[in-house]
Amino acid sequence: MNRRRFLSGLASAAALASSSRPAPGASPQPDRPRIRLGIDNFAVRAMGWKAPDLIRYAASIRCDTLLISDLDAIGSLDDAALREVRSQADAAGIGLYVGSWSICPTSKAFRKNWGTAEEHVRLGLRVSKALGSPVFRVVLGTMEDRKTEGGIRARMADTLAVLRACRRDALASGVKIALENHAGDLHSWELRQLIDDAGHDFVGANLDTGNAFWTLEDPLDVLETLGPVALCSSLRDGMVWETQEGAAVQWTAAGDGLIDWRQLAARWAKLCPQTPIMIETISGGPRQFPYKQAEFWTHYDKRPDKLAKFEALAKRGRQIPAFKAPPGPEGKKATQDFQKAELEKSIAYLRREIGLGLRA
Repeated sequence: MNRRRFLSGLASAAALASSSRPAPGASPQPDRPRIRLGIDNFAVRAMGWKAPDLIRYAASIRCDTLLISDLDAIGSLDDAALREVRSQADAAGIGLYVGSWSICPTSKAFRKNWGTAEEHVRLGLRVSKALGSPVFRVVLGTMEDRKTEGGIRARMADTLAVLRACRRDALASGVKIALENHAGDLHSWELRQLIDDAGHDFVGANLDTGNAFWTLEDPLDVLETLGPVALCSSLRDGMVWETQEGAAVQWTAAGDGLIDWRQLAARWAKLCPQTPIMIETISGGPRQFPYKQAEFWTHYDKRPDKLAKFEALAKRGRQIPAFKAPPGPEGKKATQDFQKAELEKSIAYLRREIGLGLRA
């Protein structure tokens, strides 16, 4: 190599290093956050897959981790069956995370299919330990619980009682309980209070950026609150736009919404670098939030500084087309194809543009 070509090569390398975005298909820069990248199986729920198929799919799109967020999706919970699932995941190089749904016995979302709330948690801890999951992800409920007697504070107290009743079991198993900000049930500061009250020795957060929009929060601001206690994640992008009565929120694939993923990844690497970023795309149609009406705040905690950040997103946003499956047999196939496309688009974007994931 002659001197001119050598100097030209140095200049090109310097330009690449200073660039804020790598070329499509380029490998991540060495200084990019080395954060594991994975999926939440709810993103492809229309497929009806159980653990073996989910593991094969996660490996096929080069994921590092897989959150199976519903015990039903695992299949048999017998010890022998769980050992087989773990062996398959280990062979595929996939780190498993386990989850389930409401553990608040007074939530409208609570179901008794796994017994009492305490029995549900103990079962989840056993399954999580058997599969090598460091967490058991759970939720309180949904935004409808904000309207119940006593409001969300009463539901938080009931959830806290369940957590405390299962503390010894969690510590003995070595599995932590990851409580999600789910479907508008808890503002990020309410979830953080619940986690702090329960104790960081066995409870943390499952951080959901999509659900942050449903409590009228900026997802990056939610990361600042929950990132220090985040153990698990279910992330997606979203578009917000202004309406006459408030705002509309529509979830999207990563890169199609308002989240600055480069900024999110940088803060994630500082706040919770060992926690994988797992994608749970739930794209579809918009949900309306008439927060400009006074009665809306009967059930929500209005904090002007937090709302201002959400409103700033809405001012930048725009209405986007909604997905609607056609009727009849074609609808199921269309939904399956759409869910896979949205998830795979997100994974590809985060790997290519942001440099996430440990696999080549």
